[in-house]
Amino acid sequence: MHRCELLLLFCGVVAAASPQVELDYATYVGTSLAAGVDQFLGMRFAAPPLGDRRWRAPADPLVETSPVQASAHGPICYNLGGAFDPTATTLSEDCLFIDVYTPSSASETAKLPVWFFIQGGGYITNSNPNYNGTEVIVESGGNVVVVNFNYRVSAFGFLASERVTRNGTLNVGLLDQRKALEWVQQYISKFGGDPNHVVIHGVSAGAGSVTHQLTAFGGRNDGLFIGAIGESIFWPREAPVSELEFQFDLFAAAAGCANVTDQITCLRTQNTSTLVAANVAHPFQGRASNPDFFYTPTIDGNFVQDHLYTLFREGKFIRVPTMLGDDDDEGTFFAANASTPDAVISFLVDNYPQLTPPDETRITQLYPLLPPLPEHAPFFPSAAAAYGEATFTCPSNFIAAQINRMGQPVWNYRFSVVQADEAAAGLGVPHASELPAIFGPASIPGSTSTFTTTNAPIVPVVMNYWISFIRSLDPNPHRFAGTPEWVQFDATSQRRLKFVLNDTHVEEIPADEDTRCAFWNEIGVSIEQ
Repeated sequence: MHRCELLLLFCGVVAAASPQVELDYATYVGTSLAAGVDQFLGMRFAAPPLGDRRWRAPADPLVETSPVQASAHGPICYNLGGAFDPTATTLSEDCLFIDVYTPSSASETAKLPVWFFIQGGGYITNSNPNYNGTEVIVESGGNVVVVNFNYRVSAFGFLASERVTRNGTLNVGLLDQRKALEWVQQYISKFGGDPNHVVIHGVSAGAGSVTHQLTAFGGRNDGLFIGAIGESIFWPREAPVSELEFQFDLFAAAAGCANVTDQITCLRTQNTSTLVAANVAHPFQGRASNPDFFYTPTIDGNFVQDHLYTLFREGKFIRVPTMLGDDDDEGTFFAANASTPDAVISFLVDNYPQLTPPDETRITQLYPLLPPLPEHAPFFPSAAAAYGEATFTCPSNFIAAQINRMGQPVWNYRFSVVQADEAAAGLGVPHASELPAIFGPASIPGSTSTFTTTNAPIVPVVMNYWISFIRSLDPNPHRFAGTPEWVQFDATSQRRLKFVLNDTHVEEIPADEDTRCAFWNEIGVSIEQ
């Protein structure tokens, strides 16, 4: 079936018996779509993380005695500041829900490759919820199963303190992801998926989460996945607990738990609205402005045993085939509208307070005044380039080199497909621009991109490289007809695939980008603290 046919059938429901799957804790009733896909939406993969379950590792889902309709997405998790919701889905603290899309013809013995998607959102929001797997399943010829889910974010997922450690668990948002992976191991065969062929794919903080799953427990392989895709990998500041006690103090005070002996128990007894009101950003200590991302994972000595730069440099990660890359202008969504070099430095230090004066001098040298961008101050392009490379591009290049050094196949890419409205707004090709091409624009709630019009030819190109990797752990065997072979990355030649409309081709990482990344990778551990 061609994509043009699929768009006509995408939301159609077949007038037939509803598909049903029996798990050992619940029976879920899904929906059959006219495109030949069954969807099971809003299934619980863990118990509601409420009350005494707050800031604890996720527990097994509760038993349901009657069949449960799985025809609507579950609520997404409360985010920092309260209101972001791109799909009009309810926000809730009870948010640990999972969606599965599978070919209607798939039986329990089908053993189809599983595409496990970890959404992004800077660890402060679920920013990619409810993506539909129908289009990629049809494009694959019915040869994949797609999984999407929510995980706790912001203060609910990443509140850090020794007080949490003593009576709870750190990094519960990452542990929610782990719980969802374990759920897939236990139940995905019921949907036609192969638990022995799971590929994790994340975008932004979801891609950062992929790297955390690769390095979990010092790189211990629990057999949860056999391949990984990192799209615009997000490596923000991830400080040790000792540097984050002030976050807990501010949150507890705002929630009415400042002057009690057992603050974590007090927080667990507060109503959700009180916690939501307390869930706001503050400047890092010694800074005047809020960082872009206030809550992020912390080093807990167990799941997250060290800084990501250190873990990858020491080879403490699971060896699996990997595909990763970034966009031309990763930093434009986030950068301050800087008008002077000092404003560039101030913005960067707000997000990375461990930068030293020598670091700041070097940044000014590496990111001088660049050509202007529409709608922005003169030094906005410099701030955007510095933040984008420090936080997204250079970690991606660094990881590719480390994976290659360990003898595993890795493919790297750069996405350079321009959307006219974003270019006119001075954003270039911004962070995670390739998402509509990966899943199909009809699959992303609220998508208004040009991938249905001027950029439509790039969609099957991108989508089929991803499908091929999910199916075969190599982007080439099932790639779109007429597209170039995507050569493996090696640390010497540093070749990557550059996605350009009607001109996708292989290139080498430019020498000036390599020079700038060498700087960020050298100081990476120090600025993560």
